[in-house]
Amino acid sequence: MKLVIKDLTKTYKNGVKATDNLNLEIGTGMFGLLGPNGAGKSSLMRTIATLQSPDSGSIMFGDINVLEDKMALRKVLGYLPQSFGVYPKMSAEALLDYFATLKGISSKSERQAIVKEVLDITNLYDVRKKHVAGYSGGMKQRFGIAQLLLNNPKLIIVDEPTAGLDPAERHRFLNVLREVGTNCTVIFSTHIVEDVKELCNDMAILNGGRILKQATPTQARMELQGQIWTKVIDRDDLEAHEAQYNILSSNYNEDNSLNIRVYSEAQPSEAFKSVEPQLDDVYFIALKQDEPVSAL
Repeated sequence: MKLVIKDLTKTYKNGVKATDNLNLEIGTGMFGLLGPNGAGKSSLMRTIATLQSPDSGSIMFGDINVLEDKMALRKVLGYLPQSFGVYPKMSAEALLDYFATLKGISSKSERQAIVKEVLDITNLYDVRKKHVAGYSGGMKQRFGIAQLLLNNPKLIIVDEPTAGLDPAERHRFLNVLREVGTNCTVIFSTHIVEDVKELCNDMAILNGGRILKQATPTQARMELQGQIWTKVIDRDDLEAHEAQYNILSSNYNEDNSLNIRVYSEAQPSEAFKSVEPQLDDVYFIALKQDEPVSAL
């Protein structure tokens, strides 16, 4: 099933335009929505999840008119917000059984079967008797995936799920998400480029409530072939190079010199070497090209 968003606009009472005439098509698989904090990602996620209404525009998921038939969408939706609360003195198993009841699974045997299945998928079965409030950050996020899988969703929305996770927890969480995202539409909102690189077969870059670019990660990188250059400089020379070149990023070497990455259609000078484009380059270029518009 395809999610089709057309001309979506939402302006808050304080004048902030969270979505600005936004158009987007998302098919089956893992879709990365990449953007900095404040770009409008969470607002878009909440709108798709029927938690807020836009000022104008339309959202279709297959033949479901999302804005006109919210309950139809909710029946096939799994949603993991940026932060969610849990009952402090309930085990994962008991809490999932309770959520399954709320989602309309009245048969006790059916609930037991689906709860065991989602605990297995999220690698939480061995700690199913433990209170969720005592889980680590990564375990809580995997519990969030477990609860959203209870109704066998066709559309899954996860909003900034890896923020604050340590590398091992992040890796486990991404593996779980990769497993559940093969047969449905998963929208994965993040400001971490690495998440999209590891996980997503399609992506869009969002800023100021607008889509700056949509492409597959591979396609986006290939478009920059022969346009990314690197050079080692003294850190005291950074300011002069920033004034002269379109620097995308820089990182320190052991001797305190800097590697700079520059975007240019032609070799900036003989001192620069051509390097393979990375997804970070795609992201930084899209944001840099958007800066004059954002400053208005």
